[in-house]
Amino acid sequence: MQEMVQLRPEDRATREEPTLLDKLRRLVLSGEYPPGAPLPEMFLAQEFDVSRTPVREALKQLENEGLVEIRPKVGTFVRIPTRREIVELFQLKESLEGLAANLLARRGPVPEITALWQNIEASERAERNRDSGAYAELVHDFHWTLVTGSDNSKLIEHYGRLMNQLAYHRIVLKTVERPARMRASIGEHRAVLDAVEDKDPIGAELAMRSHVNASSLAAAREEDTQETAQS
Repeated sequence: MQEMVQLRPEDRATREEPTLLDKLRRLVLSGEYPPGAPLPEMFLAQEFDVSRTPVREALKQLENEGLVEIRPKVGTFVRIPTRREIVELFQLKESLEGLAANLLARRGPVPEITALWQNIEASERAERNRDSGAYAELVHDFHWTLVTGSDNSKLIEHYGRLMNQLAYHRIVLKTVERPARMRASIGEHRAVLDAVEDKDPIGAELAMRSHVNASSLAAAREEDTQETAQS
């Protein structure tokens, strides 16, 4: 399981080796353990070759971040966020990413813009191949590259905490399984980058806010569909 842990844009920003907490967080966010699934301390200790004490401490931190739920004398489980929490987190995401797009547009030509265009090209290949898993990874990288491109350390810090609580990767995996949403998402990414390259901060912010809002609505529809199927 350890070999599955890779450095992502948010990890590379620190240029440090991931800690046990980082690895467990990535494990939860990866979707390998679905919401409500148990996280056995003994199993995790064996997988990461540590004692149960650091695992227990890391899980307590993940509980503080809203990612897991620790039930005394029962166990630790991947937390299932409420609908209200998801809506509120998406509202914050819209504000932070809109600001990031605005700031990036003010910077002029920077390496992040080239990386974002390359991301879109890779996303189009994933869409042609109907590879929703690869596309979900590219979506994660697109948004993080845009945020790091803002060159605002406090924005990046708060965004990282928000994304952990939102468990965004799991949400994206569900929504982009629909080809129409994948195509629309790529078009929305292009609109943001066009405004950034035109050095239009307001246009970039509005395009980014519109994209996040569309993603939020798609996630809500997917949740309603699952709830209907289970009822």
